[in-house]
Amino acid sequence: MVEGGPGEEFISAISGHPFGPIQFTGERYSLSQVKLVAPMLPSKVVAIGRNYADHAREMGGDVPDEPLVFLKPSTSVIGSGEAIAYPTGLTRRVDFEGELAVVIGRLCREVPAERAHEVVFGYTCANDVTARDLQKKDVQFTRAKGFDTFCPLGPWIQTELDPGDLGITTTVNGEIKQSSRTSKLMYDIPTLIAHVSAVMTLIPGDVILTGTPEGVGPLDIGDEVSVGIEGIGTLTNRVVSRD
Repeated sequence: MVEGGPGEEFISAISGHPFGPIQFTGERYSLSQVKLVAPMLPSKVVAIGRNYADHAREMGGDVPDEPLVFLKPSTSVIGSGEAIAYPTGLTRRVDFEGELAVVIGRLCREVPAERAHEVVFGYTCANDVTARDLQKKDVQFTRAKGFDTFCPLGPWIQTELDPGDLGITTTVNGEIKQSSRTSKLMYDIPTLIAHVSAVMTLIPGDVILTGTPEGVGPLDIGDEVSVGIEGIGTLTNRVVSRD
């Protein structure tokens, strides 16, 4: 558990599985004393495309008639502070996409929208890194979205949060590239959980990426990209060459 104000955060250690009963050990560490890893390793990352109207328009399309679903593999997940590996031999354009991520807390399927809150463990920041040229070339998204390191998550999971109207900002080297609010989601979180769980069983630790607002753009080797969400924190990663 993370407590304290900005620059003064400390971590209280726990025993037990995060998705089950836990106890605090009494050990506390300054955030500067620890290395943050991805706060979960999901069996699957279920992502939603074109869920902000402005982003749909900038991509040259309309908001879909129902949520547009695709998957990212668990091997794409990294934590805050870890490097995004740019596969220069395979793509010439890698984009950032800052998003709010929903972390599932219990085994579930066919969840009614009105009960969706019962299966949510918490929320975190996400970057749906995308090889944009491969996305256009392949039509479907698997290769473009699935590279190792293409799903930064973190810095931690916020378990007490109303996600209905949160500010979301993406910066590259300190310059604001995306700035929006989750209230602009075309399909809200209960709708997404109901839609996804009608197709596949969700298990504790699975993640649903809710979509990115307008302003997506390219990353270069050496860039530092940050996704900040009100009430959660900031996910920061640097881009390095994989080759």
